[in-house]
Amino acid sequence: MEWLAIIVTMVVLWVASLFKILHESFSASQVEVLNDGGGFCKRNVLLVIAHPDDESMFFTPTINYLSLRGCNLHILCMSTGNADGIGNIRKEELCLASTVLKVPQKQVKVLDHPDLQDGFGKSWNSKLLSKIIKEEIVNCAIDLVITFDNYGVSGHCNHQDVHQGVRELLQDTSHKEVEVWELVSTSILRKYSGPVDIWLSLLSAKFHLSGVVHCFLNELSQKELSCNGSAQEFRKLFVSFSSYTYVNCLRKID
Repeated sequence: MEWLAIIVTMVVLWVASLFKILHESFSASQVEVLNDGGGFCKRNVLLVIAHPDDESMFFTPTINYLSLRGCNLHILCMSTGNADGIGNIRKEELCLASTVLKVPQKQVKVLDHPDLQDGFGKSWNSKLLSKIIKEEIVNCAIDLVITFDNYGVSGHCNHQDVHQGVRELLQDTSHKEVEVWELVSTSILRKYSGPVDIWLSLLSAKFHLSGVVHCFLNELSQKELSCNGSAQEFRKLFVSFSSYTYVNCLRKID
């Protein structure tokens, strides 16, 4: 009987959370963020990721929020994700996902650098990453960069290396005008709580004392969500049950 009560409670929370997301999709109540003052304005945004499918598995709420509000979004993917020998397939899937996420394919760049190959234990040089990111910032007139935090959501070393590459970039005083934001990693329980985590994320953003953490809810329909992610089954399951599919918390890097 106790287990039944727990299951019913979780189902109610899940449904209530989905209704919350649906409500936000049709309201203007989300805080206008990613600026230091004044109204929210169109930005040239660069999303820096490590592998194809990172955009769908972790950053969908952020991408959707920004694209719907007129931001000019670019995606820089540091590898083809070829650890399992399907790099070309994953690269194609990133292009398909970018179409669903309304990011022009010409603004999606996937690298296949010999020193930036996918894999656990394959360390990426932060200075090389910084150089590549800097070139993209200059070429595309970027004024806002978004990437992983120092844990990288899943603890993958390539995610963490990308974060360090962006950190390295911040040491360059010539790019001080560029805002940099990181996706906040959560505990494993929150990570796999699906839409239920939106309540904790909203509270976290609301009561963060420094005022530099902001929360985005996903405004994509469930049909569109199912179009994202790799053909590998575990990634499809991740997209369905991960809290990152439904909500992102971003923290500004100073």
